[in-house]
Amino acid sequence: MSATSAGQTEKNSVEMELEEELKTLIVESLSLEDVTADQIVSGEPLFGDGLGLDSIDALELAMVISKRYGIKFESSDEENKTIFGSVSSLATHIAEKR
Repeated sequence: MSATSAGQTEKNSVEMELEEELKTLIVESLSLEDVTADQIVSGEPLFGDGLGLDSIDALELAMVISKRYGIKFESSDEENKTIFGSVSSLATHIAEKR
């Protein structure tokens, strides 16, 4: 296995673990009553037809993630829609910013 492959495997493992943490964080911080962390699919949209979160949920989630992982989000950042698109995209962003 090449060094790149090993690094990629490690990154995937870290991101998968982070995805599971984020799912639990989403359910707990947003007090979702009808959804468990296990029911959230990493690649599905968090907003709209996916999990059905709204803009208030996005603000709360951004604050919780900022506090927990030390990552700042700017409301004017055009990337936010992509970053908060799914649990997978959030995990990737957090892993890159750590």
